[in-house]
Amino acid sequence: MSRQNKQSKKVRVQFRKNRAERARVTDWTREFDRHGFEDVAPEQEERVSGKGETTRRRTVIGEMQDVEDIDSQGFDVLPDIDVSKCRTGRVLRVFGMNSEVEAENGEIYTCVTRRILKTLATDQRQVVVAGDRVSFREPENHDSSRREGIIERVEPRRGTLARASRNRKHIIVTNVDQVIIVVSAAEPRLKPNLIDRILVTAERAGICPIICINKIDLIDIADLQPLIGVYSQMGYKVVLTGCAGFPQTQGFGIDRLKKQLAGRESVVVGQSGVGKSSLLNAVEPGLELRIAGISEDNEKGRHTTTTAELIKLSFGGYVVDTPGIRQFMLWDMIPEEVTGFFRDLHPFENLCHYPDCTHTHENFCAVKDGVADGRIDLRRYDSYLAIRESRDVS
Repeated sequence: MSRQNKQSKKVRVQFRKNRAERARVTDWTREFDRHGFEDVAPEQEERVSGKGETTRRRTVIGEMQDVEDIDSQGFDVLPDIDVSKCRTGRVLRVFGMNSEVEAENGEIYTCVTRRILKTLATDQRQVVVAGDRVSFREPENHDSSRREGIIERVEPRRGTLARASRNRKHIIVTNVDQVIIVVSAAEPRLKPNLIDRILVTAERAGICPIICINKIDLIDIADLQPLIGVYSQMGYKVVLTGCAGFPQTQGFGIDRLKKQLAGRESVVVGQSGVGKSSLLNAVEPGLELRIAGISEDNEKGRHTTTTAELIKLSFGGYVVDTPGIRQFMLWDMIPEEVTGFFRDLHPFENLCHYPDCTHTHENFCAVKDGVADGRIDLRRYDSYLAIRESRDVS
């Protein structure tokens, strides 16, 4: 018997447009070559079904999601399942059409995704991502030694880190407590605007951000003090590490970073070449994650991590290693929201003369006055303008 909650019912939901059948027959040439039209006239039929969007719906038994849940879950409905046949697990990584799922007993299963999950309309790029908590079942009459399964449902998410990619929602990881924003002091050069974009996304998702500046042995640390001071004054934790390959600084700051990871579920994000995998190899010896140097031509990192992977730490907690990113565009955020996620700008927002002040060109703007008086960092204000206008600043 399927589990039927009080809220479970038959609902009509959208499904992907590319799953819809062709509305009109347009391959007349192929039909002519196959059958010919001289002897047999085309079959006459009358359309009685709906057209357009109406035909791209299907009936699903499940629980309707609240608006806030849809934003994190990605689906209008949570499909009903037979809990007596399902097990729960955590997605470690996604590769191709398959997902690697760790069951509650620690066994690893290779799972495919139930077709209905892949056909439901959603604006996200992938249905299942690393960090997802899922319900899966083993196929009938299968070889138990092969440990294969079918993901029946993706459980509601929390702590989702996402960005915009080709006008779609790219969920990097989900169900995490904190994000470690890794940047390098040099090689490749530090990009504060990238830090600010991830900070805004983390603030909106309710994820605790920690800024990790790696490769500090490549520069004079005094040059970083103004930047560190700006973020520290806003209450952000800043960890300095040395993991650029020099033995004398290889372990600098690793113990402090390890303490921040212990017992928590974290994700490590940053550009290619900043040393994300090297840092994880340092805090958890034996991982042996692939690493590579930066390109000598453009000082950009080489992609060695190709997919997000959830890693269980021996000292407690999980951490997700992610592929390098070069751009981080915000997903589904209107310009008016941006100020609220800038900790240093937000206190000045209500002091502006105009209630709908954009803090860009208006007179009597408290934010602009704060910048002029030195109470707001000029670089942070420029970053705000770039994010508001959806521009990437290198």
